[in-house]
Amino acid sequence: MRKTIALAVAAVALAGCGVLPGRQAGGAGDGQAQQTAARAETTTAAPAPQQTEATKAAESTAAIASREASTSSGGQNGKARVDITGLKRQGRTVTLNWTVTALDGKVNMHNGMSTGTLDYSVSAVSLIDPVNAKRYRVARNGATADSECVCSRTQGQFLEGGQTTSLYAVFAAPPADVTQVNVEMPMIGVLTDVPIS
Repeated sequence: MRKTIALAVAAVALAGCGVLPGRQAGGAGDGQAQQTAARAETTTAAPAPQQTEATKAAESTAAIASREASTSSGGQNGKARVDITGLKRQGRTVTLNWTVTALDGKVNMHNGMSTGTLDYSVSAVSLIDPVNAKRYRVARNGATADSECVCSRTQGQFLEGGQTTSLYAVFAAPPADVTQVNVEMPMIGVLTDVPIS
């Protein structure tokens, strides 16, 4: 196996120097040299997909927008940081992904980002399209007022000292020419110019 790889490397090196191209087609060693060179290319190309997947994983958790704010909800006071990790367009919808980290005190995620006291979700988060002066609310799984949102549930989540939670919400997509929106979150405020990918 080592001899084959060494021969393959030598064949590739010689081909790069112009030694092999001078041989006539149909020679006895041509087919073997081509197979050996192909094996060498396969051997050196194999690690690339792993690097690509690792890069994608790092990109998917990197923040594209962040904001820190003092929070007060349901009698709970604290300080939190929001990191938006993605706003991805898929057909006629966009999915917003973010994390909330408690920096100080207690952060009420239980109903702190919802539309009402008994709503334990992030349904009050919205996208604001500054180009068309339009607000996009979280998608619902039905047409009635009590339909559930297509978003994260937060019941019982009270974050303290360094605790983090990951959240998502789905919205109708802004027009294709809108490449950035503002994201409004209760307790946190507005994160501006968040890119849509």
